[in-house]
Amino acid sequence: MENQLVSAISGFNTNDLKLKGFKVYEVETAVSPVPKYSRRDFYKICMISGKTLIHYADKGIELDDTFLFFANPHIPYSSEVLCAEQTGYACLFTEEFLKTHDRSESLQQSPLFKLGGTPLFILDQEQKEFLTTIYKKMLKEQDADYVYKDELVRNYINLIIHEALKLEPTANFFKHKNASSRITSLFLELLERQFPIESPGQPLVLRTAQDYAARLSVHVNHLNRSVREVTGKSTTTHITDRIIIEAKALLQHTDWSIGDIGYGLGFEYPTHFNNYFKKVTGTVPKSVRA
Repeated sequence: MENQLVSAISGFNTNDLKLKGFKVYEVETAVSPVPKYSRRDFYKICMISGKTLIHYADKGIELDDTFLFFANPHIPYSSEVLCAEQTGYACLFTEEFLKTHDRSESLQQSPLFKLGGTPLFILDQEQKEFLTTIYKKMLKEQDADYVYKDELVRNYINLIIHEALKLEPTANFFKHKNASSRITSLFLELLERQFPIESPGQPLVLRTAQDYAARLSVHVNHLNRSVREVTGKSTTTHITDRIIIEAKALLQHTDWSIGDIGYGLGFEYPTHFNNYFKKVTGTVPKSVRA
């Protein structure tokens, strides 16, 4: 679904990433495959050298410089490698890893990560050398036994963020010509990113067409028209179908209670989930259990 800015990373361990809350790696080639990680959990900061076309939300930009890119898992993005080789560094991390207390500002509100913000910066040679040093320090600490290495890596990430805030953001994004096709693609990608539900304690957040329109920063009527024009189905139908697919998978392949499954899918009460499931499928959730 998503072409990342890097292409071949040996030894990429997503379980390790989930445990630590961060992962740093070097980008050395433009050859597939691409590492996979949870759509919802991980923010990404990468410094890349090489000709690249980046699609971010409903905009795009072509670059042939060294650039710093801030990726938000809640905003669909992808890239096309336009050269024989890319080099650089990248760091994945969770919001929980970076925030040290509950009063910290959400990363989704940061000018670097929010929709409509400034996610991309062109670097000169001095900036590239400085940030390369920071990434190398993070790589070194990642495998070290230092008891406070999480705090040290957290400080390095914050240093990169503050360096970016001092820079002038790139403003040469272009709008995609086929607006309906692009916004539909963004919606479908964002919908798929909400799944699978990994724990009842992390319930589905985006449940309605209005929720998705707000996340994509478009009017809900525009989203509905675009999705129907391109797919022939309503936004709500896509959302409902995907929730039911996930509900059936959880009923058949987990030992969660029906109440927990309903809560994980965004229903506050088991009766609401039961009624919803029966209305859509014609049967009750209990009948689907293996």
